[in-house]
Amino acid sequence: MAAGRETTRQKMINIMYLVLLAMLALNVSDSILNAFKNINDSLETSRSNVNTSVTQLFSSFEATKLKEEPERARPIYERAKQAQAVSEELNAYIEQLKKEFVTAGQGYSEDTGDLVQRDNTDISPGIMINQKKGAALKAKINETREKLSSLLDEKDKTGLNLALQANDPVKGRRSWEDVNFGEGTPLTAAMTILTKIQTDAKNAEADVVKRILGKMDQAVVNLDKFAAVAVAPTSYLIQGQPYTAEVFLTAYDSRTSPSITVGGANLPLRDGKGVYSVPTTREGVFSWSGIVKVKQTDGTIKEYRTPEQKYQVARPSAVVSPDKMNVFYIGVANPVSVSAPGIPKENLRVSMQGGSIKGAGGKYIVTVSSPGQAKVSVSAEVAPGKVQTVGTTDFRVKRIPDPVAKFVGKTGGVASSVAIKSQSKVFAMLENFDFDARFDVTRFTLIIAKPRADAVVLSTTGNTLSAAMKSALAGIGPGSRVIFDNIIAVGPDGSQRSLNSIALTAN
Repeated sequence: MAAGRETTRQKMINIMYLVLLAMLALNVSDSILNAFKNINDSLETSRSNVNTSVTQLFSSFEATKLKEEPERARPIYERAKQAQAVSEELNAYIEQLKKEFVTAGQGYSEDTGDLVQRDNTDISPGIMINQKKGAALKAKINETREKLSSLLDEKDKTGLNLALQANDPVKGRRSWEDVNFGEGTPLTAAMTILTKIQTDAKNAEADVVKRILGKMDQAVVNLDKFAAVAVAPTSYLIQGQPYTAEVFLTAYDSRTSPSITVGGANLPLRDGKGVYSVPTTREGVFSWSGIVKVKQTDGTIKEYRTPEQKYQVARPSAVVSPDKMNVFYIGVANPVSVSAPGIPKENLRVSMQGGSIKGAGGKYIVTVSSPGQAKVSVSAEVAPGKVQTVGTTDFRVKRIPDPVAKFVGKTGGVASSVAIKSQSKVFAMLENFDFDARFDVTRFTLIIAKPRADAVVLSTTGNTLSAAMKSALAGIGPGSRVIFDNIIAVGPDGSQRSLNSIALTAN
């Protein structure tokens, strides 16, 4: 600065210089701002991963424990859901703060992917300190921590160290909110701190939820209640398939050797389970029940009976259903579904006469080449190494119906002369036909009869009007007759079709 007495202008320059130095001192480099952005992204990813883990934990519990032991599992499940709700309440509160930051920071920049005013050091103190929202957040964090901790029994809190907490520094006079969001804090840094709190909350939720749901596995298994169970892979069989079922004791103790009988006959045991197998030589509905006898610790024998089991034996049958119509058409792909009750689709073997069939997994495509009859045969592996026919179905093979010739969207009648002159092609349209088949017009004859004038007859190949035809049509007026005759079209089966004539009267 200049020595001696300063002019008013010089004082102003000196003040501006000091302000500039202060701004330079407060300036944060892009590399540091980018580092905050990267940390924020990493925290968001970590939070998402933990959230996925918690969701899977709940899904697994719902699919197993909640279904298997609903009375015991329901209170545990609802307490874990409370922990999730407590965490979500804090998360929603922070999301609202983030929205305020985004609005004040003028949204996001496409260049950096960060807030436009990410280096602004006034927004965070303004919202969190001046408006006292930082103090409110601190209280909310500590309240959430207490609520989560209160959901656990004292013995379950052993070793629990929740990172979710907001305490003022032990030394110094600055508060927690001032340290994290106070003067000099760039906006992107404040956003990162909020994301870290959300991640801490999600981790705390995960820790608490795991300990709560883990209560189901801490209980001592009680084997003083038993139930006999019979499990059969299927109750519907075709003649020739053996009927097989497993009869076993739930909560089976490897130290016991239960006696399992069906109809008075002992079943062979395999890993504590009896295997019941009988041949199926006749049709009908059959039932059976198993008896499991277990020797108790006092030497007495306790008997358990399975619920009555039923199974049906039916004649071999197959279902072959065309997906669109009850016939096969030449020149198109005919989709067909094949199934046989009680037999996995992968065990089916499909063949045909009068065409070819390709596909797998119950879905097939049939192609045929000549009119007549076709037959689809289905066989299946009903037992290891044993294949038998389970059904055949006859189909008719037909050509695709003739299409309808149209000009200006009509097959005849009255049409405006303007519409006739503007159309340049004759079309062959398949109406009310479910397959995707196309016919192409290969040739046709055009006859134009004007009032009090000789008829003009012109022919061409393809479906497009020739230059001479267009020229002749240009002169028609009301009362003129326009006739398309000798129309020939070819479809996907390669056969030529003679189509209907089109007779139009211009108005």
